[in-house]
Amino acid sequence: MAAPGAIRLGVNIDHVATVRNARGGVHPDPVRAAQMAKAAGADGITAHLREDRRHIRDGDMVRLRSEVGLPLNFEMAATDEMIAMALDLRPHACCLVPERREERTTEGGLDAAGLAADLAPRIDALKGAGIRVSLFIAAETRQIEAAHALGAQIVELHTGAWCEHRLAGGDIAADGEFRRLMKGAQHAAALGLEVHAGHGLDYETAELIAGLPQVAELNIGHFLIGEAIFEGLDAVVRRMRAAIAKGQARALGQVA
Repeated sequence: MAAPGAIRLGVNIDHVATVRNARGGVHPDPVRAAQMAKAAGADGITAHLREDRRHIRDGDMVRLRSEVGLPLNFEMAATDEMIAMALDLRPHACCLVPERREERTTEGGLDAAGLAADLAPRIDALKGAGIRVSLFIAAETRQIEAAHALGAQIVELHTGAWCEHRLAGGDIAADGEFRRLMKGAQHAAALGLEVHAGHGLDYETAELIAGLPQVAELNIGHFLIGEAIFEGLDAVVRRMRAAIAKGQARALGQVA
């Protein structure tokens, strides 16, 4: 686990369940993956229970809550069904995300500003149950201020566009996206929001984003599970922890 003051690593185990569901049955077990991630130094476990149950299932969430012993970040759409499940499960945190059945993965951030009237009672219900509420949003002033006004304790900044531009070699666009993330993190922290980040991160981008002093937690899944096929889950979680620590230390002037 992270040392005091260090950026936390949340490991998303959705795609262990994707592999399981491709064949049916019970193997590989996402709960076992979560336990292995914990042993390797993860600070929390993230899982997205989708409407269509394409990867994580209801029973997985119950077991993750009861068998792993790490904070559980329940990613979910802000629907009545999911709010009811969260109120029953009582995870450490709920991260409200946009969700469309036809998408392969979460595309874009939640429109907290445009959906404020619908989100407000759902956020209040979660907070009333002692669940921390995070909104997965773009690093835009309007969305950050809406999250604050709605009473969310956390914003998770969507890093997907930045990561995609870097992979495509679009240096100018990537630099612009990174500046937007930096300004968004600064603005959110100034409002008293805890700042998380995630989507599309690999070792290199995780190290870079860890250099933003406002960032408290990174949530990473697809890359880690993919690399685990080649290197093993224990090794990739440890390597990711090291990359995050290196980025944070460099920002603090502790490494050359």
